[in-house]
Amino acid sequence: MRGFWITGITAISLVVISSAQAQQRTPRECRQEVVKLCGRDREAIRECLREKASELSATCRSELMERIQAPGATDRRSDRTSAERPDAARQELSYGSEPLQKADFWAASSGNAPLVLFVHGGGWKRGDKAMMTGSAKLNHWQQQGYAVASVNYRLVPGATVEEQAADIAAATAYFRRNAARLGIDPDRIVLVGHSAGAHLVSFVGTDPQWFAGAGLSMDDVSGIIALDGAGYDVPDQMDENARLMGDTYQQAFGTDPARQKALSPTLHAGGPNAPAFLILHVQRDDAERQSKALNAALIAAGTDSKVAGIQGRGLKGHREINQKLGEPGYAASPLVDAFLAKRFAQ
Repeated sequence: MRGFWITGITAISLVVISSAQAQQRTPRECRQEVVKLCGRDREAIRECLREKASELSATCRSELMERIQAPGATDRRSDRTSAERPDAARQELSYGSEPLQKADFWAASSGNAPLVLFVHGGGWKRGDKAMMTGSAKLNHWQQQGYAVASVNYRLVPGATVEEQAADIAAATAYFRRNAARLGIDPDRIVLVGHSAGAHLVSFVGTDPQWFAGAGLSMDDVSGIIALDGAGYDVPDQMDENARLMGDTYQQAFGTDPARQKALSPTLHAGGPNAPAFLILHVQRDDAERQSKALNAALIAAGTDSKVAGIQGRGLKGHREINQKLGEPGYAASPLVDAFLAKRFAQ
């Protein structure tokens, strides 16, 4: 139901902004809320509401849900056959007892398939596994013959970043334990994370305590792909980005310098590490600096790692690397394809 709500409210909100007929039906105050929260750019609204829909007032959310549930007000994708909808074959699986310890899973067309396990972003405090369905990467990875999972994890402030890392490790262990039933190869799993998710997959890939706590070793994953993260060295990032993201980082990482260092993948990269890393960043100064520093630390430890910059600037580029990954003309797509093919062939 959570995934439906996010997908539906995004679709209806796009109509609210762009359609005169819909604007007559939707209260002006609600339209203003959406614009104030997300702006007017259609692509920006789609991504923004996936992460921030809960910040709308209860009245506005109710109004939008009424549009979703009203006769004829369905998502445009509902006209497709079930075979054409990427959500049609989705299974929701629980890897723990907490409400957010769940994953969406799409099986591959054949058994013993590699698994791409995706970890969403959202500043460690928001986001949802349903964000997978709003990007090009799901269908693309399925076309490569891969099984795909999109993982939820407990969110700050109700949980700590340490507990989030434990959740990612627990989800990985769940898929390994259930590999035969799910038709996946437990020895071919790559973790992919975007934004805060890039930090989390890099964190579990450099600090062995998290996999160890789930009964795993670093070699139980084939590799790590980090998409435009900027929190690999937490103390450095808090100093650099305090004006724009200071509250978010302080809420996640606190003010204790020792804890901030303990939560920094770059400072754990001396090894042991996951077998291989691909670190991609767009044209953001902090993401570029932090990505290159993590890559250098991994290489110094003897870990196979590569860093690359992708076109796209600022927050728009930050969104695009998540949304456009998998599109044939997008520069990150062949880099990720090559990394996955190499790691899954070993």
